[in-house]
Amino acid sequence: MLPDEPPQPPASVAAPAALVEAAPAAERPERMNRSAVLWVALAIFAQESVWNFYDAQVPAQLRQFVSSATVIGLIMGLDTGLGVIIQPWTGLISDRLARSRTGRWPIVVAGACVAAVPFALIPWATGLPMLMLCIFAFGLTANSFKGVTETLVSDYVAPQQRGRAQGFIKAGVSLTIIVSALISLLVVDHSLKAAFAIPPVLMVVMVTLSYCFLGRRHPTALRREDTGTRTGTGTGTGTGQADPFSSPWAVLKDLVREPSRARLLLMAGIFCFAGMWAALRSLTTPYGTEVLGMTRGAAGGIALPGAIAFLVCVVPLAYLSHRLGELRMIRYGIALFVAGLLVGFAEPTPAFTAASVAIASIGYAVFSVNGLVALWGLAPNNRVLGAYTGLYTVASASGMALGPALLGATVDLTGWRYMFLNAAVLGAVTFAVFTLVARRAGRPLAAAS
Repeated sequence: MLPDEPPQPPASVAAPAALVEAAPAAERPERMNRSAVLWVALAIFAQESVWNFYDAQVPAQLRQFVSSATVIGLIMGLDTGLGVIIQPWTGLISDRLARSRTGRWPIVVAGACVAAVPFALIPWATGLPMLMLCIFAFGLTANSFKGVTETLVSDYVAPQQRGRAQGFIKAGVSLTIIVSALISLLVVDHSLKAAFAIPPVLMVVMVTLSYCFLGRRHPTALRREDTGTRTGTGTGTGTGQADPFSSPWAVLKDLVREPSRARLLLMAGIFCFAGMWAALRSLTTPYGTEVLGMTRGAAGGIALPGAIAFLVCVVPLAYLSHRLGELRMIRYGIALFVAGLLVGFAEPTPAFTAASVAIASIGYAVFSVNGLVALWGLAPNNRVLGAYTGLYTVASASGMALGPALLGATVDLTGWRYMFLNAAVLGAVTFAVFTLVARRAGRPLAAAS
């Protein structure tokens, strides 16, 4: 237990997960361990810097051997497919390690060191087979610890403070785009091999530093709230009892069979919102050229005000979520997202479109801070938080893979002029899903009483 936090009641008498919806601040007295948040944020920043540079430069590397944009897109989606398969398994393994002396850190540190090698070798590949081997090896190893690193916050931060912690972490992650852009701008044209060496070296160094400062504190810092159930489904584990979540299949079975279906609906909502955001990011540039008559470069710059708005607002939104509750704030974020899209549809000019994307970005920031925390809050117990992080990745990655195609299909039917209106309609559907989640999340209260 953290020294700056008061003793916590056992999980068997903890408040049900549904109270994450609107518990007042007075009932959330624990202080956030800011130093732990800083070091976890540094580890996540390190791995995201590598992923951002990967997304920015690997397509250009593939262009040397592949002329088809479709094939390049399929290859770039390989890491998403690997993540869907790998992350629930490694998340479950990390949940078992979380109760050991070393915690989840062996997966994170070893994964970072191993993933750095194929990444650094990408510019050295002289043919497509070697390049594909490097890409596959990096996707396999990097996905093995990506979700585990994001779960670290649950080990060092009290449940009531995880939303605020996520705000600081997401603000740091948003800076990785700038780091990737600077490496591309200052190094790539001078030495491609050096450019590909910098991100993995930074990743290994930062992850190692985070482990040195946090790993040794793990035996006393880990919050042990592993007993009892949260939802009254009878799936919790107590001391001396066999763990019912011995595989991802057991976790999935519990997810599907949970009476209220709140967790399953939340997964659907995560899929929808992540898909909408990916679709907006993917299609805004062609919208600018087709509807607004902008050049390709100018249309690409429409997203800049949104990135700034996200960075400025994400931490204050995390604090507001702490007061109002995660699920409630997500619904507010979706409503703001839809309002922004309607602004862009009502006035198709570059200025209004940029403002529209900025408003929608603030709405997405609310989801970015609270989505994973809300799913953690509905998990059956704290022994499966790593597995649930993997499930979050599966839902969001699947949405990001299919969202642009779905919105693109509506554009083919109605034309580019109605893209923002089509996205707003899809947003309204997502709002309905999260409203149903909030209502279903309250059902276990009646069962528990």
